[in-house]
Amino acid sequence: MSKKLVIIDTDCGIDDAQALLLALAAPNIQLLAVTCVFGNAEVADVCQNVLKVFSVCEREGIPVFRGASGPLVGSCSLARDHFGSDGLGGVITDRDPKWEEKIQREHAADALVRLVSEHEKQVTLVSLGPLTNLALAVRLDPGFPEKLKDLVIMGGNIEGKGNVTPCAEFNFATDPESAYIVLEEFICPTSVVSWEFCCRNSLTWDFFEELVSQDFAAARFMKTITSNCWAYSKESLRNKRDVYFGPGFVSYDSYAVASCIDPSLVTESLVCPVRVELQGSICRGMMVLDQTNELKKTHSVSVPTKCDVTRFSQLLLESLRQPMRREK
Repeated sequence: MSKKLVIIDTDCGIDDAQALLLALAAPNIQLLAVTCVFGNAEVADVCQNVLKVFSVCEREGIPVFRGASGPLVGSCSLARDHFGSDGLGGVITDRDPKWEEKIQREHAADALVRLVSEHEKQVTLVSLGPLTNLALAVRLDPGFPEKLKDLVIMGGNIEGKGNVTPCAEFNFATDPESAYIVLEEFICPTSVVSWEFCCRNSLTWDFFEELVSQDFAAARFMKTITSNCWAYSKESLRNKRDVYFGPGFVSYDSYAVASCIDPSLVTESLVCPVRVELQGSICRGMMVLDQTNELKKTHSVSVPTKCDVTRFSQLLLESLRQPMRREK
């Protein structure tokens, strides 16, 4: 079976960790590299979090690249403690003191340009955090998007509901200029897995308990990093997801990686142009769907709306119990 060549760009928090586990367990995925960006945590913590996931799975051979530490414009003023102070719930006590020696010296944006050029039209790029590294890559090489096979983005919103501002989703609100650049200039086949899509296809908390209670190293790891995080508390009604959509377990970034592993998991999608709003105190960072072609854009994206949650649940379970494959 031929394998998909995949690069994951991540701001590794708890749901990113689960998404990485999905990719590592998938027999049809070859993970070429992971590029790190600020977001859920400072980029230094993000790098360490990725290395920790690889250590749990005994997959340290995959190259990890450090990328942007802040947005293209201004500084990041949004709260980034949704998943604890370090992105993994603040419960990891055995941080590797020599982690910097294990990070590649090349900047993430340079690595993206190089790796995609070396594997032209073969790489699926999955973005799980702010899109800063991708925006930098297209500035380094304007032809970068055309060299990709396709792009999967977890971010944005489709109903005007925001989770950090009244109208914008975290990844896009954290660096709106980068989100704008990517959705204007990346003309490769693109799927945008929105915040609302994830929330409307949530899983039960009973399933979450089943997922993390499996007797495997990866499951024990996930149980540890979710143990002290309010975002994984079924009693909490403090976040906008619960207010808008009701309670449920949502591993946001996992939906994007799962759709890469098995595209049939997405059962319905909208196909239309989109644009990210950059102006205004309320709507900055909001993604707008242009279903009436008012913008006269030539490039459309696929926006999933419905998901096979049974298949998604199966992939999640398998990701934490399937023996991990060692890199050869």
